[in-house]
Amino acid sequence: MPNDKLMSTSLRRAFYYIMGPNRMTRNIDIHDRLLKFGIRIVMLSRILAKQLENRSIADQLIRSGTSVGANMQEADAASSKRDFINKVNISKKEIQETNYWLKIIDGSQLINNENNKLELAQLLAESEKLKRIISAILFRSKENQYNTNA
Repeated sequence: MPNDKLMSTSLRRAFYYIMGPNRMTRNIDIHDRLLKFGIRIVMLSRILAKQLENRSIADQLIRSGTSVGANMQEADAASSKRDFINKVNISKKEIQETNYWLKIIDGSQLINNENNKLELAQLLAESEKLKRIISAILFRSKENQYNTNA
């Protein structure tokens, strides 16, 4: 059973029973990963926002970077398969936008500190990985919906 301190023991047992151990672990892993990603995006944006000309980029980065996880949370509470797919699709668009803003920041050299440059490179790599994961979730979900309807 996953070790999630935010979830009550009875709720974890219910999820474990309904979803099985592997799916539950994957769900928590992606949510935890997206939460950490969002926090790191906010912290990078704070650094960017210190200079007036960077504030609009920092704002865009925060909006898209935190929206990914929020939409995946909504997907887990979806009322139907179609709703689930829609929310995951929105998350995919948001991670793509986040990746774009990170590339803009990198390409325009808005960050000069070596530690912050390293964090930016790690966030770029993580956004690429998350994009692949979310795309796979979306593909499998659409495939399962098609197979169920056929």
